[in-house]
Amino acid sequence: MSTIKKAAFLAVLAVFITTWIKPLWPLEQALHSSLTVLGLAALWWVDRRWPLGNGAFVAICGFIALHSIGARWLYSNIPYDQWAQALAGWSPDAAFGWQRNHFDRLIHFLYGLCLTPALTQLARHGWPALRGGQTFTLAVMAIMCSSLAYEWFEWGIALLLSPDAAEAYNGQQGDIWDAHADMLLATLGSLLSWPLIRKSAR
Repeated sequence: MSTIKKAAFLAVLAVFITTWIKPLWPLEQALHSSLTVLGLAALWWVDRRWPLGNGAFVAICGFIALHSIGARWLYSNIPYDQWAQALAGWSPDAAFGWQRNHFDRLIHFLYGLCLTPALTQLARHGWPALRGGQTFTLAVMAIMCSSLAYEWFEWGIALLLSPDAAEAYNGQQGDIWDAHADMLLATLGSLLSWPLIRKSAR
């Protein structure tokens, strides 16, 4: 593992640990963080078996770090608007007329954007005869299918919780199309990674 990868991995571990200092909603954060732990373990294992490029590895670490931050505030409660006002005197909610917390939307978009380069590289490892566009297509399909599976998983978890806890965990914020929007944003993020992937493949 390169020095860059080690630094990125240690950084995301530090972020993850920091988010667990005096947790606000321990049970719900633990549910979200279980996927973080699995993701970090999978990243470590995959990179040892099929080494990823530095950029693809760092992108996944960045995604997991933001996921960890979102999990601390259950996405729906992350105070990004207050942070923006404190740092820049600017309110995203006021500027765009947002009525809901959109951090969860950002995470789903970044899921597609940040993981597609690595999935494309893994497809090349698995099927060397495929061309760049074909491996990218497989990566996009993997993002779409995994997004769907995650929404099913999230729904299944919600069935086991009380209505209030389910709402806090899912973070729908009253949006009946929440799952559809999340899957769409993940797909768009995946598709938008193509110019970078094509450029790096040259």
